Amino acid sequence: MTSEPPALTREAVHEQVIDGFGTVRIVPVCPAADLDLIHGWVTEERARFWGMGDHTREQVLEIYEYLDSLTTHHAFLAFRDDEPVALLQTYEPEADPVGECYEVLPGDTGVHLLIAPAHGEYRPGFTGNVMTALMTYALSDPRHLRVVVEPDARNTKAIERMVRTGFVLGHEIDKPEKRARLAFLSREAMSRRN
Repeated sequence: MTSEPPALTREAVHEQVIDGFGTVRIVPVCPAADLDLIHGWVTEERARFWGMGDHTREQVLEIYEYLDSLTTHHAFLAFRDDEPVALLQTYEPEADPVGECYEVLPGDTGVHLLIAPAHGEYRPGFTGNVMTALMTYALSDPRHLRVVVEPDARNTKAIERMVRTGFVLGHEIDKPEKRARLAFLSREAMSRRN
C-alpha cells in the first residue's frame, strides 16, 4: 500500500491569491492521511451541526473513504498558505438526497463546508476570504451556474454568513438528519463580489 502525500504537497485543484490574506490552495482529501485533522474538526462542539460529533476515528474514516469512492461527491481541504482553514465537500444535487427536496436546475452544484476552528487572535475578514476562495472554486467549472447549500435551520451563524457571501435564502426542507435551510449563490452574484 502506498502512502498518500501530505496535504501541503498534493496538487491543488484550485489556488487563489487574495490580497492582504494569502494564498488559498484547495487539495483533494486523502481519507487516511487526513483523518487526524478531519476527525478533530468534525467532533468539536462548534461543529455540532456537521452531525459527526460522536463519531469515532474509524467512522469518520469510513465516511470519507466512501465519499472518495464516488464520482458525484468529493471532499477537499483548503489551506491559507500552510494553515488548514476549511473542509469542503462538493456534490451533484441530483445524486444526493437534497435533490429530492427542491427543483434541481441544470448547472446546480452542492456544497458542504466547515471552516476550521480559530486559533489565537481574532482575524477580521478571515471567514469571508476563505468563503470567497471556496465559492470561486465551486463555480470555476463552467458547467456550474449556481451553488446550493443546506445548513441546519438552527445554525443561524452559518445562514447569516451565507447571506453575507451573496447567497439567496430558499425554503426550509426536512431531511432525515435535520431540518435545513436552502440557499443559492449564482455565478452572477459571485462575480459581483470579486
